[in-house]
Amino acid sequence: MATTNRSAKGTVSVEVFQERLRLRWRHGGERYTLSIGLPDSKVNRTVAQQKASQIQLDVISGNFDSTLKKYKPRTSTQIAQIGVATLFGKFCEYKAKSVSDKTMEKYRATLGYITRFFESDWVSEVDVSKAEKFADWLSTQDLSSGQRKRRIEELRACWNWALTQEFTEKNPWIELPGRLKVPPKQMPKPFSREEVHAIIQGFRADRYYYRYADYVEFLFGTGCRTGEAIGLRWRHISDDCSTVWIGESISRGVHRATKTNKARTITLTSRLQTMLAIRRQDNPAVDSLVFPAPKGGAIDDHNFRNRAWKKVLTKLDIDYRKPYNTRHTLISHALAQGMNPVEVAQLTGHDVQTLYENYAGSVNSRPRLPEIA
Repeated sequence: MATTNRSAKGTVSVEVFQERLRLRWRHGGERYTLSIGLPDSKVNRTVAQQKASQIQLDVISGNFDSTLKKYKPRTSTQIAQIGVATLFGKFCEYKAKSVSDKTMEKYRATLGYITRFFESDWVSEVDVSKAEKFADWLSTQDLSSGQRKRRIEELRACWNWALTQEFTEKNPWIELPGRLKVPPKQMPKPFSREEVHAIIQGFRADRYYYRYADYVEFLFGTGCRTGEAIGLRWRHISDDCSTVWIGESISRGVHRATKTNKARTITLTSRLQTMLAIRRQDNPAVDSLVFPAPKGGAIDDHNFRNRAWKKVLTKLDIDYRKPYNTRHTLISHALAQGMNPVEVAQLTGHDVQTLYENYAGSVNSRPRLPEIA
């Protein structure tokens, strides 16, 4: 871990990283680090400070060498030997240890764009101008402004990681995401109470998809994420079926923790309690899934959405919205009925600030226009 004292803006600071001295500073919208290659000692700190003073004087006088070749120790050869696509590939390997497969699909898509644009470019060749050109090129690739910004954010994160690994000594992406504006996006329309009732009954009456009815009712009734309901096991349900522990999920057949990596316990309504108690009459094994697929195993959310969900909504003549909208529906109705947003966040596993940002229009205490006409 690096240790340093916060310096005034524009100055070059000396810090310790992995028991070695290095310099850190910002100039021209980029963040730079330079490894001195010496262990931390009083004498070596003096050497590092001399190098810092040299860089600072070059910045002030307009003689700063942005390639850093002027300031590098003679033993520093690693940076010139790694390509942009290779670096992001290494970053993907690092992220794969901590993110979901779905998130990794996005990283791999970004790698594809990087490979096409940068081809055989070295990391050391990427400056702010090159980064801006890549951002402009992305706008020609049939991406939304939000997708474009996320890819630039991924590159910023990659370069921040590369700084810690000493694959690079500057981050040309540091300020670029903040300059990309994403238009506000309207939240999807929640299902009305009448639509919720019709959908649940529609599943119960369907000759092909009736086995999904309890699963659909649980989604609407709890507002949990689809993966959380799919991954629910009987050991997560209290003996009297009055409470449920949400701490695991299944997505694309992969078992993992919840999206926020936090568990929560929900007190169920009497209707949901009764529904679960009836399902439990068959004495299922404690580790078996509460809502298995009709043919066994975990529900495939893609298969459920494209077959059962779409067909039932079409039969009911209800405007299509994704199954995940069951979560949005529960939250919207709870807030519209005056429920405390903090309590709603606790029930659904949201960050409170995120809930306020996304559902401000559903909160009863929102300002109202005065009647003046």
